[in-house]
Amino acid sequence: METKRFYEQTGVAMTCRNFEEYVRMFDLEPEKLRGKRVLDTGAGASAFTAEASRREIEARAADPLYAMGPSEIEGLGLEEIDRFIAKLTERRHMYNWDFYEGPELLKELRKKSFADFAADYANPASREEKYAAASLPELPHSEDEFDLVLCSHFLFLYGEQFGPEFHLQAMRELLRVCKPGGEVRIYPLLTFGGELYPQLPELLAELAREGVTAEYRPTRLAFIPGSRDYLTLHKVAD
Repeated sequence: METKRFYEQTGVAMTCRNFEEYVRMFDLEPEKLRGKRVLDTGAGASAFTAEASRREIEARAADPLYAMGPSEIEGLGLEEIDRFIAKLTERRHMYNWDFYEGPELLKELRKKSFADFAADYANPASREEKYAAASLPELPHSEDEFDLVLCSHFLFLYGEQFGPEFHLQAMRELLRVCKPGGEVRIYPLLTFGGELYPQLPELLAELAREGVTAEYRPTRLAFIPGSRDYLTLHKVAD
């Protein structure tokens, strides 16, 4: 059924979310992350890494977008925000606006978030240190490098474009770069069609055979209809 489809997307969109959105999506406690190493995968033009760094969190970001220079990304980002808001407004009745209040405020938040990212990315030293041009399921980072690995609005959401094997390899890669005893958190768990990613139980069963434990935890930013939980994968400590 198409009645649950909440968004139309061709290709992979550029995201422009801010730090507070990440805190709510993944139920983060910023004070506890101070001094920790955190990786944002599929980060796009989100400002999480920029703001986290200011909070003394050792944040890094990975996205194929970073193969582009600052000026190229700036033009694409502003266009993407306009497209996003236009498509969202068409189906605004489907979303939970408790946090954003409406499309107009959301657009302003996106612009501010993008500007924050763009300023950080335009700094050559910051760009080299924090932003890796990479895409799942292959990351350039070392094994056991991060205390927390995040993946927002990519896995599962694009389930109509990327198959189960891709998702399995991607989840294994997120776990590879996560430290033993650390966590991988993924949100949302729905496809654009509004359904829980159909192969998720099978994927988690396979990871369980490899010693990975998983749990669903409630998100504090259930903007997408039905997106009540995020997924946590626990990498077993040595």
